[in-house]
Amino acid sequence: MSPPHVAVIGGGFSGTLQAIRLLERGARVSLVEREDRLARGVAYSTPHADHLLNVRASGMSALPEQPDHFAAWLARGGEGDGNSFAQRRTYGRYLQSLLDDARSRAGERLSVKRTEVLDVAATAGGETVRLGGGERIGADAVVLALGNLPPGTPREITSAGLADGVYHVDPWGADLAEGLAPCDTVLLIGTGLTAIDAALLLDSRGFKGRILALSRRGLLPRAHADAAPAFVEPEDMPEPRCIDLLRLVRIKAGRIGWRAAVDSLRPVTQAIWAEAGLAERRRFLRHLRSWWDVHRHRIAPGIAGRVEGMISSGQLEARSGRILSVVADGGGARLSWRSRTSGFESTTRVRRIVNCTGPQSDISRAREPLLDALLAAGRIRPDGCRIGIDVDRQCRTVSVAGACETLRAVGPITRGAFWEIVAVPDIRHQVRDVADALTAR
Repeated sequence: MSPPHVAVIGGGFSGTLQAIRLLERGARVSLVEREDRLARGVAYSTPHADHLLNVRASGMSALPEQPDHFAAWLARGGEGDGNSFAQRRTYGRYLQSLLDDARSRAGERLSVKRTEVLDVAATAGGETVRLGGGERIGADAVVLALGNLPPGTPREITSAGLADGVYHVDPWGADLAEGLAPCDTVLLIGTGLTAIDAALLLDSRGFKGRILALSRRGLLPRAHADAAPAFVEPEDMPEPRCIDLLRLVRIKAGRIGWRAAVDSLRPVTQAIWAEAGLAERRRFLRHLRSWWDVHRHRIAPGIAGRVEGMISSGQLEARSGRILSVVADGGGARLSWRSRTSGFESTTRVRRIVNCTGPQSDISRAREPLLDALLAAGRIRPDGCRIGIDVDRQCRTVSVAGACETLRAVGPITRGAFWEIVAVPDIRHQVRDVADALTAR
C-alpha cells in the first residue's frame, strides 16, 4: 500500500511542524506556502534583534517528547541556555534546521510549493488542491495550517483618505520609523504584544518623538519574573468555568504568586474551555480576555525594562479609549478619541498610524481567497465565537454536513475549539495528534 499523501497549506510554525510529523510517520507531504518565509512564518521571520521569544528556551522545544531539544540546540550554538529568552529570528533558524533535516531523510516524499492556494475541493476518497498557477494536487487529506490571519483595517482608517505612508498595516516593517521627526507622534492601535514590538522597533530606529498606544482597556503585557518559576502542579478544582479563570488566579496568587498561579492553570485551560457553553465563552471573550492575555502571554524581563524606561521618559504612553474619527491632515492625520476612564474627548495630530490590533479572527471578514472559496462551498464555517474555523476535538473541520475526515485545521485558526492554541507548547501536541490520526487511516 502506498503511503498517504497529505497537503499542508501554510508553511509557518504550525504547517512546518505538521509536515515534519507526517514525514516521520511515512506520509508523502506537499507543503504549500505563498510567502518567502518557509518554516518561519510572520512570528519568526522578523530580522530585528529586539524581538525576543515570550517564553524561555526550556519551554520552546518543537518536539514534546524531547522537551530540552531547543535549549540544547541553542547551547550548541553558544546562543543561550534553557533560561534564555532567545531572539525570534534565532528560533526561525531552529525551525528551518528541523525542516532541512526532515527533508534530507524524506527525499522525494516531501514536495514544497511556493504559491497560493485558491481552493480545496472534495473528491472521491480525498481532496484536490487548486494552486495559483493552475496546478492541481490530489491528496488523501488536507491540513489547513494558516497561522494568524492579517489584521483587519479599522473602519475609521478605511474612510479617512490618508496620504501614503501615514497608515502602516505591518507593525514589523523596516520602514516604520522612516521620515519621522522628534516632534512627531505615532499612534499604535492596540497595546498588546504587537504594540510592544512596534514601540521597540521605533525606539531602536532612533525615533525620539511620542508614541501613543491606544486600546479599549489600555493594558500592557506583564513581565516574566527574572528567575524561571518552579513547576506548580494544577490543583483539583470542582468543575471550574472559563469565566472563573481570573478568580482562580486571584485565589492562588497570594500563596504562590500570580505568575505561578496562571501557569498552574495551563494544563487544564483547554479542558475548561471545552466544557464551557457558547454563552460563557462569549462572556469570557467580552469581559476577561484582555486581562487574561496580558497575564498569560508575558514579555521577557529585559524587554519589560526597556518598555518601563520608555514610559518613564514620556516617550511611550498607553491609554484606554476608543477612536472616534481619523481625518487626513496633510502628511498626517487628526485623531479624535474618547478616554475610557474620564470620558473626555481629545484631539491629537499624529504623523503615523500603526495597526497593532493583532490578527483578524473572523474568517468571514478575512478576505482570503482560500477561506472565501471554502466558505462559499459550505465546506467550513466560523466557530460560534467567530474567532477561527469551526473544528471538532480531532481538528476535523465542521460544516452543516458534519465533520470532514479529510479536511483538518491546526494552529491559531482553531482557537474557537481549543482557546489555548497559539503557543508552541500547545501546537506541538496538536500537530502530533493530527499526524497520528491521518497516517492511521
